Amino acid sequence: MKKQLYTLGMVAAVLSACSTSQTPTASTAGTGATPSAVAVGAVSADPTKYAQTITAADLERHLRVLASDSLEGRETGERGQKMAAEYIAKHFRANGLTGPVKTGANPYYQTFDLEKSSWGDGYVMVGSKKFSMGKDFFVLGASPFQNEEAAQLVFAGYGIDDPAYSDFANVDVKDKVVVVMAGEPKKADGKYLISGTDKMSTWSQDMRTKTAAATKKGAKAVMMVMGSTDAEFQQLTRRYASYLNRPSIGFGTTASQPRAAMLYVSPTMAANLLSTKPETLTNYSTSVTKAGKAVASPYKVASNVKIKTARNRQPLPTENVLGYIEGSDKKDELVVISAHYDHEGIKDGQVYNGANDDGSGTVAVMELAQAFAQAKKDGNGPRRSILFITVTGEEKGLLGSEYYTDHPIFPLENTVADLNIDMIGRHDSAHASNPDNFIYVIGSDKLSSELHAISEAANQKYVKLDLDYTFNDPNDPNRFYYRSDHYNFAKHRIPIAFYFNGVHEDYHQPTDDVEKMNFRAAEKVSRLVFYTAWELANRNDRIKVDSNKK
Repeated sequence: MKKQLYTLGMVAAVLSACSTSQTPTASTAGTGATPSAVAVGAVSADPTKYAQTITAADLERHLRVLASDSLEGRETGERGQKMAAEYIAKHFRANGLTGPVKTGANPYYQTFDLEKSSWGDGYVMVGSKKFSMGKDFFVLGASPFQNEEAAQLVFAGYGIDDPAYSDFANVDVKDKVVVVMAGEPKKADGKYLISGTDKMSTWSQDMRTKTAAATKKGAKAVMMVMGSTDAEFQQLTRRYASYLNRPSIGFGTTASQPRAAMLYVSPTMAANLLSTKPETLTNYSTSVTKAGKAVASPYKVASNVKIKTARNRQPLPTENVLGYIEGSDKKDELVVISAHYDHEGIKDGQVYNGANDDGSGTVAVMELAQAFAQAKKDGNGPRRSILFITVTGEEKGLLGSEYYTDHPIFPLENTVADLNIDMIGRHDSAHASNPDNFIYVIGSDKLSSELHAISEAANQKYVKLDLDYTFNDPNDPNRFYYRSDHYNFAKHRIPIAFYFNGVHEDYHQPTDDVEKMNFRAAEKVSRLVFYTAWELANRNDRIKVDSNKK
């Protein structure tokens, strides 16, 4: 078990700060209101009283509704998801939370349209040679090539546009299809050129980073070369083949919100696009490593390329569910507590109830909302405002949280942190001997050392869980930091902490049921999130963004 530990001195200092920083000063209280009315309540209150309202029994009561067969697996945009949204919104309303959405019929719903679609005919012609979708290439997300269309190609190295390294200098990609290599360059000493260390950057970890860079430059599509051989390409893209005939859900491409399409292509197809041989494609990486910087394209791109990736589309309205507690003297600053409430729906006649993924996080958010609401009713409301958000579309690519951060109800610059809960109350094989008393914490130190210290201190003072940082390693192959909704906040440089109990044999299976949940374990984790949120909401100073770890 790999852990990251702060010294006892650091933890003691933070614990001291937790108590001393709560006394309102003249500057913090001088807001035009009486200090006792705006700040003293939460400062003087014992958070334990409210943490204890978060109980295993209540978590189970809510989860037996949300993970029941009657909600049909909470598939994004479908009836069961909307039933879950209604249940969550009623809970927020019943506990006195405000619906903060000013538009639409329901102030607790942030509604938006996704697109449900399935593939039709798909191919790429390079001269007279035809490459087939599902064999030679795969499209991720939407594509603008509904009908056969001539495409102008350009090669742009790795497709990276970073202060430390850019492939776009003197390269015009507007309205073109950009061919790029997967991954990122290394230096001659084997370290990554961008980070200067052995740690990969987001340019390797998250393909959306390259899509976003190409979109910003005006590109129409990105073709990323996957693998060094066609056999490796098939291995790397095997899971996409199984999705090819299934309907998928995404944002789609519109004139007002264009997105460069992303295609994963085989080395043989890439070689034809670049007028070379598959075995010579690695020469480009070698030349970049030797130069220690981006180099000019050595390839002559094909000039007679036509693309068709037909898509059958229909709009799919869906909604994030939001509950809001306004703060007192620091109400313009916001703490976000999040989880996704969608799951996999019904497949082959079986309901995928998603009790753990992520019914568990959803009911935790509901319980935290109730606890903070009770504190406010008692005159101990938070100094900063708190937004409780359960998002849709996580299983389809973190879509609900992406929509919120692209269309925030409250300014992102005023958002202090996001505490995200996804899959708690189970255990993985690494914790079989200690299933009741651990939690993986991911990302708490990546943007703010203070958030990490607050989390550690809250745990040591109140909960005493085993905090496991195994998956916080930037080179961990699971890449969990990029795989839940907190990441859409983190990419906007909002500090996050992700609470997660690991993957088990029922992950994304129809057997992920309520009966397998450990609600006592979920209660402990939920209370840890509560204590951390309490400190974030009530401390004098907003936590600093003082690091940029990957």
